[in-house]
Amino acid sequence: MTTSPPGPLLTAHDLRKAYGPTLALDGAEFSIHPGEVVAVMGPSGSGKSTLLHCLAGIVPPDSGSITYDGQELATMSDARRSALRRSEFGFVFQFGQLVPELTCVENVALPLRLNGAPRKDAERTALGWMERLEVDDLRDKRPGEVSGGQGQRVAVARSLVTGPRLLFADEPTGALDSSNGERVMELLTEAARSTDAAVVLVTHETRVAAYSDREIVVRDGRSRSMERAV
Repeated sequence: MTTSPPGPLLTAHDLRKAYGPTLALDGAEFSIHPGEVVAVMGPSGSGKSTLLHCLAGIVPPDSGSITYDGQELATMSDARRSALRRSEFGFVFQFGQLVPELTCVENVALPLRLNGAPRKDAERTALGWMERLEVDDLRDKRPGEVSGGQGQRVAVARSLVTGPRLLFADEPTGALDSSNGERVMELLTEAARSTDAAVVLVTHETRVAAYSDREIVVRDGRSRSMERAV
């Protein structure tokens, strides 16, 4: 079993974010350690997706602090935050968001290509991740030619291909049936833990949250840690 270094990889303190008169985050707190899977739960409109976007540096909070690997996100340059999202952060969205004009292997290799990797090297690495996610037989198919469950596994492979330290998964099984959703979660968590990547998992489904190590519930923009019985 991999031993993670002491201390959290990412922490957030007293986050506040408003959109006009609507308060999306109202003093939210968060922390995650390397290799840990943390489920962020809450009803629609509770602020959980806003929390994820702030943690990933996509949306700046109005106030509060977010520290990644000892560095404050707010003090980083836009170029540094973009570099983090290309290399150290991975993302899985509800509908995969694969590029329809590219084949599946080209989709998975895309983050590596954007970072300057040669095509052959990028696709070789991509195929290794596709094999781990059980979709290597789809290498030459385009997203419109595969099922929803297959496409989401391709999206998971793409999110892991750069070897990110932190993976953000926003309702990754929301568009899938229960069987496909469970297989995606099994493969996602197994792959992430094998590389000691931390996973921030936003979901409203308890069966999906069950794959996490602990849960944080967001309600009315505030977060609360939930202790899980062992």
